[in-house]
Amino acid sequence: MPAAGRGQAAGSASGLGPGLPALQCRDPMISSGGIAWLAAVAASVGVELWLAQRQMRVVQAHRQTVPAAFAASFSLEQHQKAADYTIARLRLQRLDNVLTAGLALALTLGGGIAAIDALWRHHGWSQPWLGLAVIATVAAALALVNQPLSLWRTFRVEARFGFNRTTPALYLADQAKGLALAVALGGPLLLLALTVMQHAGRWWWLWVWGVWIAVSLLITWAWPAFIAPLFNRFSPLADDALRTRLEALLTRCGFRSSGVFVIDGSRRSSHGNAYFTGLGRHKRIVFFDTLLQQLEAPEIEAVLAHELGHFRLGHIRQRLLVSAAVALAALALFGWLAAKPAFYQTLGVPIASAHAALLLLALVGPVALFFFSPLSALWSRRHEFQADRFAATHASARELGTALVKLYRDNANTLTPDSWYVAFYYSHPPALERIRQLTGKHAAVVPG
Repeated sequence: MPAAGRGQAAGSASGLGPGLPALQCRDPMISSGGIAWLAAVAASVGVELWLAQRQMRVVQAHRQTVPAAFAASFSLEQHQKAADYTIARLRLQRLDNVLTAGLALALTLGGGIAAIDALWRHHGWSQPWLGLAVIATVAAALALVNQPLSLWRTFRVEARFGFNRTTPALYLADQAKGLALAVALGGPLLLLALTVMQHAGRWWWLWVWGVWIAVSLLITWAWPAFIAPLFNRFSPLADDALRTRLEALLTRCGFRSSGVFVIDGSRRSSHGNAYFTGLGRHKRIVFFDTLLQQLEAPEIEAVLAHELGHFRLGHIRQRLLVSAAVALAALALFGWLAAKPAFYQTLGVPIASAHAALLLLALVGPVALFFFSPLSALWSRRHEFQADRFAATHASARELGTALVKLYRDNANTLTPDSWYVAFYYSHPPALERIRQLTGKHAAVVPG
C-alpha cells in the first residue's frame, strides 16, 4: 500500500485527477450554499414526517370499520391488525427519517467526512487506498448507527405481529454474508471507480457510469446462480400439476426461463412474494414457499401472469433504461459540481478528492431525488395496472383478485391509505383501486 509524503500540498496529497479541483478550504462559516443544503435536508425530512403523520391519522381513523368492499374478505380483527402494523412501521420509519437526515448533516456540515478524511490522511496513504479507507469507514459508521433500527424492526415490530421467523443466529449469519459480499464486490468496484476518477480527466463521470452499467448487468446475471443461493435454498417446483400449469402459461406468453424455483423464505418471514431474476437464458421465476402456502393453483397462475405482464409489456426494459438515463444525468451534473471548489466547501469538506465526491453524491442524491418520488411512484402504479390487465387476459381476473386480497390480508397491508402518502410512496396501487379494476369499476364487493 503506497504512502504519500506528509509534506505534500493539499491537492497533491489528495491524489486528484485533472477533472477535479485541488483545494483546501479553511472558512469555518456556513456558506449560503450550506444553508441551502440544510434547508433541502430539512424540507425532505419535514415532508417525510408530514406524510407519515397523515398516513397514521387516516389509518387510525378507519381502524374500527372494515371498508364495505372488503367486508366479505377481512374480519375486523384482521383489519385492525393491518392498521396497527402499519402504524408501528410508520413510527419506526419516522425515527429512520430523522436519523438519516441527522447523519447527512453530521457527515457534511458537521464535519464528519472531513474528520474521517483527516484521520486517514494522518497515515500518509495515497490514492486510491486513501479513498477506499475513508469510504469504508463512513459506510461502517452508517451501518453501526442504523443497526439498532434494523434489530428493532426484525425482532420487535415484525415479531410482534407474527411475521418474523429470523433467529438471532440467522440474522448474524446474514449480516456476515452481506459484509463479505460488500468487501468482495464493493471493494474492487470502489477501487476501480476511484482510479477512473483520478485518471479520466473531466469526463470521469461518463467512465464511472459505464463501469456502473457493466457491473450492474454482471451482478444481475450472476445473482440467481451465485449470490442469492448464499442466503436462500432454491428448489425446483415440486408440485407436478402446478408446474405443468405454469409452464403452459409461460408458453402462451412466449416467455423462456431456466426454470421455476421455490425459495425458503419462511426461514426469515411469513410474508409471501414472487419475482423474476437473471438475464437472457438465465432468467428464473422464483416463488417464496410462503406464497405457495397462501394461494391456490389458479391464483398462483394469475400472479405469475401479472409478473409476465411486466416482461411482455416491456416494463423491466423501460425501468432499466430510465434508471440508466437518470444515473447518467445525475453523474453528469455531479461531474460539473465536483469540479467546483465551492461545492466541497459548501458541504463541509475541506479537501476535494475523488472519494469525497462519491460520498457527497451518495448523501446529496437521495435528498434531491426524494422530491421526484411522486413521478416515479405514479409511473410504477400505471405499470401495475397494465400488468393486471395483461394477467386478466392470459389467466383469470377473478383469481388474481382473490390472490391479491389474500396477500393484502396475510401481509397485513392497510386497506385505507392516505392519498398523499400513496402519491409519494406507493409503487403499487391501493387495494381498492386495484381490485376494482380487476372485478369491474363499479363492483362493490371484493371476491372473498
